[in-house]
Amino acid sequence: MALFVKTRTLMKTLNPAKTFLWPITTLTFLNQEPQLAESQPLEPQPPPLPPNPASGSPLYNENWRNPIPNSPLAQSLIPFGFPNQSPSSRIQALSQTLDVESLLNVFADWMTSQRWGDLKQLFESWIKSLDKNGKPNKPDVNLYNHYLRANLMIGASAGELLDLVAQMEDYTIEPNTASFNLILKAMHHARETEAAEKLLERMLQTGKESLPDDESFDLVTGMSLQQDLIDTALKYIDMTLKSGYMLSIKVFTECVRSCVTNGRLDTLVSIIEKCKNMDQNKALCPNWNLCNYIAEVAMQNDNSKLAFFALEFMARWTARGENARPPVLLSVDEGVVISALATAGRTYSSMLLDASWAILRRSLRQKKAPNPETYLAKIYAHASLGNLQRAFSTLNEFEAAHANSSSELEENLFSPFTSLYPLVVACSKKGFETLDSVYFQLENLSQADPPYKSVAALNCIILGCANIWDLDRAYQTFEAIGSAFGLTPNIHSYNALMYAFGKLKKTSEASRVFEHLISLSIKPNAMSYSLLVDAHLINRDPKAAISVADQMVEAGFVPSREMLKKIRRRCIREMDYESDELLSLPDWFVSEICGMPQHCQLGLWWMLPCILLIIRWTKLFVNYLVVFLDSLQVKSRKPEGHANCLMRFGKVKGSEHSTLTVHDNMGTKAMKERVPICLYAGSPYGGIAAARS
Repeated sequence: MALFVKTRTLMKTLNPAKTFLWPITTLTFLNQEPQLAESQPLEPQPPPLPPNPASGSPLYNENWRNPIPNSPLAQSLIPFGFPNQSPSSRIQALSQTLDVESLLNVFADWMTSQRWGDLKQLFESWIKSLDKNGKPNKPDVNLYNHYLRANLMIGASAGELLDLVAQMEDYTIEPNTASFNLILKAMHHARETEAAEKLLERMLQTGKESLPDDESFDLVTGMSLQQDLIDTALKYIDMTLKSGYMLSIKVFTECVRSCVTNGRLDTLVSIIEKCKNMDQNKALCPNWNLCNYIAEVAMQNDNSKLAFFALEFMARWTARGENARPPVLLSVDEGVVISALATAGRTYSSMLLDASWAILRRSLRQKKAPNPETYLAKIYAHASLGNLQRAFSTLNEFEAAHANSSSELEENLFSPFTSLYPLVVACSKKGFETLDSVYFQLENLSQADPPYKSVAALNCIILGCANIWDLDRAYQTFEAIGSAFGLTPNIHSYNALMYAFGKLKKTSEASRVFEHLISLSIKPNAMSYSLLVDAHLINRDPKAAISVADQMVEAGFVPSREMLKKIRRRCIREMDYESDELLSLPDWFVSEICGMPQHCQLGLWWMLPCILLIIRWTKLFVNYLVVFLDSLQVKSRKPEGHANCLMRFGKVKGSEHSTLTVHDNMGTKAMKERVPICLYAGSPYGGIAAARS
């Protein structure tokens, strides 16, 4: 009590303003218990109606137009202070609250926004955290593949990804095909072709869950094609097709380009055939430019199947362009079609022939007729295949399409010696049997409705009879042109008949045919003169051949180099050196003449006798000059003995020196010296003058 009084006095001294102070009681407190107030029961309120969509309610806008509402209720799910935390703290907080399903959703969201670094960090934090049961989080293979993809996108190497795949065993996870495909992508980026092949072999040997799919084969095949490992690429392409997977258009295009570049055309054909037999790969088609390149290479190598596939690809592009809106009208170049028809004729491919003509018709779209060269190529292809009926049908179309051509053009187009010669060869292939069959078919067609009569077709039969040395059939066919068919023979008809006579050494009859056509005011062409020259040469009459060549020049035609060679060869065989001299022009002179315009050629051929005369007298002058100079040198020397120079006369070629034999008086010593000679083939003295230098 005394302590309490002292304490009170001290507090008064420290706080004089507060004069009243409650003392701490020493008495016990009253026993007080709180009593709850009686609550009156509230009447339940009816639930509100949903907002009217047409009223533009804010609640409706939040629920429908905003998929993630910003309501206080939603904010309450995020831990307190989460937005203000650092990224690492936020990721750490998420890793402790998310399960596998929620983590996959977060990964899907972050993959869309390319947050690969955050995804990797979240996964690494999540596997170190505990789940709601207090056990370490255990990922599945899909979750781990997301982690591998994040490392790949960050720039991890293939070795690092392999280490991460090896760590999957710690979580009792088996890597699947998608896991290895991520590693293959890293190898593809680094161009580790050999490692990718080994990994693919491992996938094939591991098991069912990790068997390679179309993406796996696509990655390895693409790497092999980039490294120009064509055999390896073809092996995996074959495995892809056998497994039933689809080739990507990129790999297919690269495969086509590599096979064409490396000359593996047959292999490319087999790959295209396998793709066409599969529903998922039959729509594969290279681009338009590559199709043209394939066709060009295939035709150069006479690969009819590959050329057919190239045209088929072009037909697909043409159909796609026509079906597009707006339409894109693609057309195959007619030169490509001509080459394809020629290839079909060389390789005897009717499939390529039909495809070429069909795609040409589609490209022209009935706006113009094909060019004459295209018809001739088709005739050649049918003739090579032995289909004479379709060949003559094409000839009929050809004549109908180009009937209004100029006379000179028509003369060249329907000549059996040049443009239609493949048809002539096909008609005479089996002798008179084929020729008679074709003739009777033409005779029947001439009486059909509408009738088909063609002088060009009959000319082919005449020349075919001449090829098999059957003059009687050739002459009868020539007469049938006017009597049986009611047509008029043209210059080609007379030329074919002249050829038939000349081949059997009936030169006089051939000359009479030539005179007959001139009497009918039919102008002979260069082939007429050439055939008449050949007839004289076969009859061993080079002078008459030279006379016909002169007439040819007078008519305005230039003799060909082959004709001059034939005449000169016959002159040499018949020892007609005088005629040979007229034709012994230098090769460069003939080449220059043949390369000049026609009016210049005719002028030079008219000047030919003057040129030959100048050359002859020049040689003669040089010869006499050399002999005179050599005689002066001999007179200026002192004779060392009575030596007799034996002059050798004859024609020497290819040397500027000759061997001269000198004997002394006693005849005991003989020596040989090299002395110059002067050549002159047309000298009246015999040609060679030799003198001691």
